[in-house]
Amino acid sequence: MKLLSFSLAFLAVLSSARKVTIKQVKTSQPFHRRSAGSDFQITVDAEPGSGNSFDLDSVHDLIYLANITVGNVEYSVQLDTGSSDLFIKGDTYPIPNTTVTSQTYNLTYAIGWASGHVAYAPVEFVGCHPRPNQAFLDAEVVRNPALGYGAQGIAGLGFNRLSSIDLVINDTQQSTGRSLLFNLFESNPTEPNFIAFALQRTSDKSDAVEGSFSIGELEPKYAHVSGSERIPTWPINNPYRWNLLLDAVIVNDTITVPTTKVVGAPSNKAVVLMDSGSSYTYAPKEICDAIYSGVPGARYDATIGYWRVPCAIEINMALQIGGQVFPIHPLDVNPSTAVDPSMCIGSFVPQTFSIGNDFDWLIGDNFLRSVYSLYDFGDFDDSGHMGDPYMKLLSIVDADQASINFHELRGGTPRTNITFVGLDGVSVAPSFSISNDISQSLELIGKFIPAMLGIVALNALILIICCIVWLVSFIRKRRIRPIARTPMGRMSPMPPRDHNSMSSMPTNPRNSYIAGGPSPHVYEPVSMAITEDTFVPPTPAFHSFDRKAGNLQPGDRPKSVA
Repeated sequence: MKLLSFSLAFLAVLSSARKVTIKQVKTSQPFHRRSAGSDFQITVDAEPGSGNSFDLDSVHDLIYLANITVGNVEYSVQLDTGSSDLFIKGDTYPIPNTTVTSQTYNLTYAIGWASGHVAYAPVEFVGCHPRPNQAFLDAEVVRNPALGYGAQGIAGLGFNRLSSIDLVINDTQQSTGRSLLFNLFESNPTEPNFIAFALQRTSDKSDAVEGSFSIGELEPKYAHVSGSERIPTWPINNPYRWNLLLDAVIVNDTITVPTTKVVGAPSNKAVVLMDSGSSYTYAPKEICDAIYSGVPGARYDATIGYWRVPCAIEINMALQIGGQVFPIHPLDVNPSTAVDPSMCIGSFVPQTFSIGNDFDWLIGDNFLRSVYSLYDFGDFDDSGHMGDPYMKLLSIVDADQASINFHELRGGTPRTNITFVGLDGVSVAPSFSISNDISQSLELIGKFIPAMLGIVALNALILIICCIVWLVSFIRKRRIRPIARTPMGRMSPMPPRDHNSMSSMPTNPRNSYIAGGPSPHVYEPVSMAITEDTFVPPTPAFHSFDRKAGNLQPGDRPKSVA
């Protein structure tokens, strides 16, 4: 397996009712490196997706695509948990078989933007029942790196509260702008409200390394994720994004406890956004220094904004989230480049987010490839509202085996008996997992416990009644029998127990997640498909304008007509 420098596009091929497999795609598009200071558009010599072979010496697994059908036409879109809107850039404008409105909007991402009209069309996605009238952005002009790698749009998989399209439509006193996933879940209220990812890395030993993306079902290989602990979002109720609380960063034997700038968050944790639309992880400088500064030969390159690390050095690290420790594959900590085979780049990029943001870190695919991730939106209650969302993560990295894989590609001797001990002595045990059968059995037991308690209570009630009847009958016989001595006083039985307490306990109502939330819309998407071939220091991309104040700087997206 040889790690390379560009972005590897993945194509999703339908494999079951609600699951797509993510496979490696080859294309012959020649990409050109852009210089710092240019806009966010990637220069290509051909239309995206026009070729069918890719120069594997210049690609790296940094972007994942799935197919979506809009207006009976299939498009390839990037899967993005860091945003909540769907935009399509078709070969023509407007795209066919859609109803275009007069409303316009500019969706802004950390890198790039898409501008066009809000439109409606029938939409089919991952085998779910078609949505007959889904709102989306029919993009006329787009500046986004994803389009350079075969994408024809971005499918936001976040919450309604982050949806800019929903905001625009609500301003016209309509409620038809809900996000794609919300509408799919609303159309199927009895179905599980979750999505799940397995993001596999490429290998020079295989032309078809498969990952998967599913809605409402689990990859059988990783079905025991259902036995993992729930990790609540932050905030727990009605969040904007898929934010979690990070407990610690573990590098070899060193534990670094993060801090936060998010108002209301615990001071000894960091609020991190789990973003499948970001190739790398963006963290505070002190965290990146803790990861790379102790590596012999590593140095921070201020001209490009990230660390350069010798490729032969294996960095063993893990993240502790929700009290659980998740190792990161060392190949994803310092991926290689085609420019210099001996010097790799640090995929944890120094980035300071402005005070007032609702997250401290942006965690991307370099971590998500090491886990099977489940994003649960919460079940619908009787009022039609969703419960509190949460995530479940399953480690799919065996640290010792990962070390073997690393040194097979980079040379050197693998390490053995690698362990990660987090706060309070928490460690990861890659060899242990709850099997799918056990997990299903535990779920069945949980479902049938109320019925079992009811049966036990009924049996106890029958037994007590029988005892009372026998005792009453015995006393009556004693009263009828002639006795020479003074009759014994009748013994009164104890009153029967109240068996209502033995019935199944009522379910506590869950805090409702109101999909459209009353809080004013403030944030916009921050997802980014950063690649080293298009990499410039990310700080200008985040700070080029004040979203809350609406102050745009030169080079930013055009102002929205809306």
